[in-house]
Amino acid sequence: MLEVVQPGLQTTVQDEGRRGYYSLGIPQGGSMDQESARLANALVGNQASAAVLECTYIGPVLRATDSTVVAVAGAPVPVLVNGEPHEEWTRIELVEGDMLSFGVIQGGTKYWIAVRGGIDVPEALGSRSTYVIGSIGGVGGRAVAAGDSLPVGEPLLSVPAISTLDERFRPSFGRSQRVRIVLGLYDHLLTDEGVRRLVEEEWTLTPTADRMGLRYDGPGVEWREREQPFGAGQDPSNIVDAGYAVGSIQIPGGTQPIVLHRDAVSGGGYAMVATVISADMDLLARAAPGTKTRFVPVDMREALDARHARATRIGQAVASLNLSM
Repeated sequence: MLEVVQPGLQTTVQDEGRRGYYSLGIPQGGSMDQESARLANALVGNQASAAVLECTYIGPVLRATDSTVVAVAGAPVPVLVNGEPHEEWTRIELVEGDMLSFGVIQGGTKYWIAVRGGIDVPEALGSRSTYVIGSIGGVGGRAVAAGDSLPVGEPLLSVPAISTLDERFRPSFGRSQRVRIVLGLYDHLLTDEGVRRLVEEEWTLTPTADRMGLRYDGPGVEWREREQPFGAGQDPSNIVDAGYAVGSIQIPGGTQPIVLHRDAVSGGGYAMVATVISADMDLLARAAPGTKTRFVPVDMREALDARHARATRIGQAVASLNLSM
């Protein structure tokens, strides 16, 4: 067990997500930055599917009830064991009674704690991920709370031969980003100037950002004048309801784009003018408020190539640890 002494701001159990229920309104969920969570799991000898703890800004204080191994990956943050500093992106051995805690985050917004064997809460609809709005998964469908005891599963893999991830495989957490997008399905509702602003101007991530979506401030866009169809609202960004892809970009009122993320709703009445490619969804999760962002249009072939490159990069990082599958 790991005992929760202090829960942190918003600490939840997450894994690779809950697939197959999006059409029923239940989002995929899972760790916001799947790459960082995957690498944390690899460091302690877990499979990619093992559940981790996702921490937002202020991390928890955890007490080990037995000897175990943990790793912390993601946004830069001081890692402390019994008040003594330890490194991120490296394996940390804990003994009974050790206290794991964290200092002030130094970039990004989230980091992940992997424990050898994984957080072994019951699965809900095939996943241990916490969907707080739907009260599904994790610890009773909620963030962890003081006094919770988090069960740890049995390890299925050997401890990797290498204990620290080489810096060349670690994601960066900068203050500017280039996020690749595929235009559509409703970009035709924007004027040419509206499209130009979206893909050529700079946008700034606002503090209104969570697991459902990230809102950006910037120059706004222009919508074409048209007679709204029956069933759509009066705002030019309204459409008759349609399904949303994960990563969809909406611009209600033409002012502030919202990028839908892991816990977003699966449909609604806003036009999706573009979609962030799957390879860059982790990148979005690394952005802190104030991050300067450019949306870069690519075609489907480039998006698929980027997805392959991401998988290759993660595979190389895991292989560098000599993790035995």
